[in-house]
Amino acid sequence: MREIQFREALNEAMSEEMRRDENVFLMGEEVAEYNGAYKVSQGMLDEFGAKRVIDTPITELGFAGIGVGAAMNGLRPIIEFMTFNFSLVAIDQVINSAAKMLYMSGGQVPVPMVFRGPTGNAGQLSAQHSQNFENWYANTPGLKVVVPSNPYDAKGLLKSSIRDDDPVIFMESELMYGDKGEVPEDEYLLPLGVADIKREGDDVTIVSFGKMMKIALEAADELSKDNISAEVIDLRTVRPIDYKTVVESVKKTNRLVVVEEAWPLASISSEIAFHIQHYAFDYLDAPVKRVTNEDIPLAYAPTLIEATLPNVKRTIDAVNAVLYR
Repeated sequence: MREIQFREALNEAMSEEMRRDENVFLMGEEVAEYNGAYKVSQGMLDEFGAKRVIDTPITELGFAGIGVGAAMNGLRPIIEFMTFNFSLVAIDQVINSAAKMLYMSGGQVPVPMVFRGPTGNAGQLSAQHSQNFENWYANTPGLKVVVPSNPYDAKGLLKSSIRDDDPVIFMESELMYGDKGEVPEDEYLLPLGVADIKREGDDVTIVSFGKMMKIALEAADELSKDNISAEVIDLRTVRPIDYKTVVESVKKTNRLVVVEEAWPLASISSEIAFHIQHYAFDYLDAPVKRVTNEDIPLAYAPTLIEATLPNVKRTIDAVNAVLYR
């Protein structure tokens, strides 16, 4: 099977859906003339033209609102935020318009659209450009929230997101756009709300999503050298969460570690920990451990970044703790 970059997988997903459905269009800062801030939309302006690949001013609230209105009138916009840190400027349109319109219209006005762009740490970008808001959006009824970890998942999940009749928050990572992975040339879709067991194991379950899957899988590799068999689950979507897959894994391994690149309070890992300790308590041989960002804004200095973010060592330490090692 061919290998392509994460950014190429996203490009293929959008291009294929735009060829399939003339109602799909892309709008955002630098998506057209510049081919995307991260070259995700490379070549799309040449193929689809300026009416369907639309450059905007630096006005997130404005073009998010245009997207919501377009979706309410039968189009399927893809709204790109240069970073989800900037989505805070547009959050009123996302939360109070896109997420609520179907409910407030009594089911008469769907809002089929995708808000997509990078999330989380991307190197030395400091505190205002290094945040994770997956849990913010996942807290909102009416939204679906997708966080892929590899090119294969990214393409299949984005195609499903574009076809979905609900607004979808699709969160990527600047540090993953160059990652390569196997992606079929034939069309495929991946369902939203279904987790994937990336590695099977018997001793402990490690749950993660997005680029933290790299940490989880590397930790599992290191643990295997000590004959510790870790089952690694990629949530893929954090609203809806596939609780069943996690519960069934914990019933087998009896231990759970959750790795998440976000602050600890009211996080996705908090929700997973509560759910497992409530619905699979009798199967747990140790309390659930979480590995998260430290509860501080991310610094600029690389040494402080390293000390703040989840890493392989902290993940292994958490696994050893639940194994009472």
